[in-house]
Amino acid sequence: MTSRVPESFTLPADGAALEAVFLDMDGTLVDTEGFWWDAEAEVFADLGHELDEAWRDVVVGGPMSRSAGFLIEMTGADIALPELTVLLNDRFEARIDRGVPLMPGAERLLAELAAHRVPTALVSASHRRIIDRVLVSLGPANFTLSVAGDETPRTKPYPDPYLLAARGLAVDPARCAVIEDTATGVASAEAAGCRVVAVPSVAPIAPAEGRTVVGSLEEVNLSFLRSLITPMNGDGTVRVS
Repeated sequence: MTSRVPESFTLPADGAALEAVFLDMDGTLVDTEGFWWDAEAEVFADLGHELDEAWRDVVVGGPMSRSAGFLIEMTGADIALPELTVLLNDRFEARIDRGVPLMPGAERLLAELAAHRVPTALVSASHRRIIDRVLVSLGPANFTLSVAGDETPRTKPYPDPYLLAARGLAVDPARCAVIEDTATGVASAEAAGCRVVAVPSVAPIAPAEGRTVVGSLEEVNLSFLRSLITPMNGDGTVRVS
């Protein structure tokens, strides 16, 4: 499945400087980072290997190829990366088919963005087959488009996914807010030039210039996201209050 911008899509007409909001999926909107680790642990157990809990911070938030490749290297498991990728996706799908818990504040935030017609993209390192299943729980109507990890030559931590989302919505990355839960995702969004709100799920993320760290999505609303973007005048100059 390839995402596209709906024909009815238009930018908000309220003059807001915020042009779009991009959201990560696993660990940000849905409480599934633990699902991935459990799936990885189960698959490697079937292969006769036990995963070290310390590796969890290494693989969290990363693309499947990097995470799976790292675990093969560390365990010495006799399995090829393409085969392992299929096993991990299958095991993860079995888990999400039993229900996908939303992170606190996720449903309310998505509803607020939709109510104000803010262009919104789901940008994930997960593969399209996974995203489409999770979208059933998140509500596909809440997103103008979505970008999967297997739809760009390079995924997070490279900027490509967020740059693709910005091109798809015809917006300036510098005028977009990104919500991420891992250092890998934050690096991707910042490399694309976006303003970042980090909501750490597994490992801590330090505040930095252009980056705001919050405890949960319950602290995030549209007003807060708009405050991250420098207001602009109609001629493209910075608006001075």
